[in-house]
Amino acid sequence: MVRKENVVIKEGLRDGKGIIEIHHFLTEEELMGHGKMYARLVMKPHSSIGWHQHVGNTEPYAIIKGEGTFVDNDGSKTTVHPGDVCLIEVGQWHAMENNTDEDVELIALVVNDWAK
Repeated sequence: MVRKENVVIKEGLRDGKGIIEIHHFLTEEELMGHGKMYARLVMKPHSSIGWHQHVGNTEPYAIIKGEGTFVDNDGSKTTVHPGDVCLIEVGQWHAMENNTDEDVELIALVVNDWAK
């Protein structure tokens, strides 16, 4: 089967600012209980994904385009570039910021901690 990704536009994702495009590769049902999301996110200029916690799941971000700022569980901020992977472990908090005039794109995979 081949189909197009499902694109959802979110404003203020997780109480962040600006517009985030979520290009879902698979639905939660298609992940068969192993996870909640597998998607390419496009963070528009001067947007952010707000500070939030991952309870019962983990989420790696793979940066594929642009320069963003990853806010880690301890509040530290790290500039990230294509090829960088940000790992959010179960129970941790994080946020992501695009403080530039260009899009930032990343692949996000939310995996349930009981999916073994």
